[in-house]
Amino acid sequence: MTSLLSLAGLTAGYGANLVLRGVSLEVPEGRLTAIIGPNGHGKTTLLRVISGLVPVSGGAIQFAGQPIAGQRADEIVATGIVHVPQGDLLFPEMTVLENLQMGAYLPEAGKQMRMRLDEVFALLPKLKERRSQVASTLSGGERRMVGIGRGLMAGGKLLMLDEPSLGLAPIVIDRIYEVIAALTRTGRTILVVEENAARIADQAAQVALLDNGQFAWTGGGAELMQRPKILETYLGA
Repeated sequence: MTSLLSLAGLTAGYGANLVLRGVSLEVPEGRLTAIIGPNGHGKTTLLRVISGLVPVSGGAIQFAGQPIAGQRADEIVATGIVHVPQGDLLFPEMTVLENLQMGAYLPEAGKQMRMRLDEVFALLPKLKERRSQVASTLSGGERRMVGIGRGLMAGGKLLMLDEPSLGLAPIVIDRIYEVIAALTRTGRTILVVEENAARIADQAAQVALLDNGQFAWTGGGAELMQRPKILETYLGA
């Protein structure tokens, strides 16, 4: 499989606080890769480093064959990396439609705004119903859908989702993962951070377990579910 994103010996953190310690990973094109692991062990930081929001201390990042470590966040977005962060982080006083339109602010995405809106509304029909509603009045699940939809409006080659199920009711989580499955079937390259291994394992071509800033195990989703010791030791499952 061709790798769209490659991490090699990646080291990063916040000031003197080192969070990632020599992380290496190949993210295959057209597949879903899941990053799992305990809270506070570097999963969100890893996505933030890839996005250029946290500086790289050492190692390399290549995207579509080009080095991107050290580039600004806006430059990295322009290469085709789309980051849907943890939590809602919407523009609360804007409508659903306005929030979605903000995802297409880059010139190339703006040219395709109508087409992308149609695609988002087809995938997330509830957003079409709510398009004139102010974001702050939406339910938690609806806000999460808007966040994903806004990410899709940017187009891009890689969609990174940081804990898309966090804090949501089980029935809403089911819907979120139906959407992720639909995107995977279209051949999108997706990198998702998730604490619930069972939730993502059946969709993931690759699962990487991040523990204390290093990958402790990497394998297929089905293989992970056959490793109860890993689940019990690292995830309390």
